Amino acid sequence: MDDVESRIIELVAKSKNLTASDVRLDSTFDELQIDSLDKINLSFAVEEMFSIEIPDESLNSLKTVRDVVRGVETLRAAALPDAASS
Repeated sequence: MDDVESRIIELVAKSKNLTASDVRLDSTFDELQIDSLDKINLSFAVEEMFSIEIPDESLNSLKTVRDVVRGVETLRAAALPDAASS
């Protein structure tokens, strides 16, 4: 498990008073009882943790922990300077 995955799993677990072993990448927000308010709070915490900005319209497409991991990885990659163009 990479750093992004483990940090997000820890964050989700902490937000719902679960142990990290209770949260899997394929856990759905429904399974974890994460509602829309929880999702907004999680998005703020993820933004702060990874110094990214999650577009508001993306929140509706997040259904699993893996979706959050993929989104963070995509946003972080987009924020990096493009080394190929130099």
